[in-house]
Amino acid sequence: MTAAHRLVTTRFDVGSTADDVASGLDLADVRAIVTGASSGIGVETARSLARAGAEVTLAVRNTAAGAEAARDITGTTHNPNVHVRALDLLDRSSIANFVDHWSGPLHLLINNAGVFLSNLARTPEGWEHQFAVNHLGHFALSLGLHDALATGARERGDARIVSVSSTAHMNSPVVFDDIHFARRPYDPQTAYAQSKTANSLFAVEASRRWASDGIVANAVNPGGVSTGLQRDFTQEQKDYLATAEAAGAFAYKTVQQGAATTLVAAVAPEFAHTGGHYLNDGREAHTVADDADLFHNSDGVKQWALDPDAARKLWTVSLELIGQPRPGDTLHQ
Repeated sequence: MTAAHRLVTTRFDVGSTADDVASGLDLADVRAIVTGASSGIGVETARSLARAGAEVTLAVRNTAAGAEAARDITGTTHNPNVHVRALDLLDRSSIANFVDHWSGPLHLLINNAGVFLSNLARTPEGWEHQFAVNHLGHFALSLGLHDALATGARERGDARIVSVSSTAHMNSPVVFDDIHFARRPYDPQTAYAQSKTANSLFAVEASRRWASDGIVANAVNPGGVSTGLQRDFTQEQKDYLATAEAAGAFAYKTVQQGAATTLVAAVAPEFAHTGGHYLNDGREAHTVADDADLFHNSDGVKQWALDPDAARKLWTVSLELIGQPRPGDTLHQ
């Protein structure tokens, strides 16, 4: 990002809610997918989209919990077009099944699902679990839904992908020499941070490759929100968050406030045709040096999370990991 770049701002801020962002909008012609939408930020993201009239599909691993969330959303918004579909981001066959059974245009893909694990776990492919779910699963899903998004963009004028990142990205770049901790000691916070940097880099490269198709992608930081994600935090991480809060580095948001920046990236007109940004508190974040202290720069984004060279490399590496794209996808690589 050059010094001349003017940050994209909106009227929303740290106190805004997802409903604030969606207020007054008519999204009746919008079809949206929200991953991990059975709880936490995901369900509130879906609720606000549904309240504005969108047709929303909750893409969830636990379909029973998803069905309960869908009933609650319909009950509070009176929107009957809330659907539930099974999606396990660790399972490539589940992702392929989801893609194969999607029909028609798609206007919003909200890659919201995420995990944090306190101990090393690997997928059957040998991938580190957090990187596999938080990045690779969403990468494969986005590739598979490219054509639906392109159709949506032609139909409505734009299509958007929102990649939910985190302030945690500040703790690690993507370590290409050892992404899956084959040689370096495993640290769960570093692994999580690496996956959140990957979420931002995905938005950078997806926008570069797909903007000509009318598709843009942006990454968002929800801020400090207490959700089920924290259930597996280490005591060290809990202590770190408590210290950061006491020092004023951040204040906890409600879940509706945590979903607000996702809604900004998804529906605010300021981000309709511009991608590759990292948003914080309803607007594009300023870039800070890679050695910047997290405590005093938690409202920024590190350079390594927006580096176009790293973004290209991550895309190539990710393609290699998930295997060759299906026929038709090669046009977009």
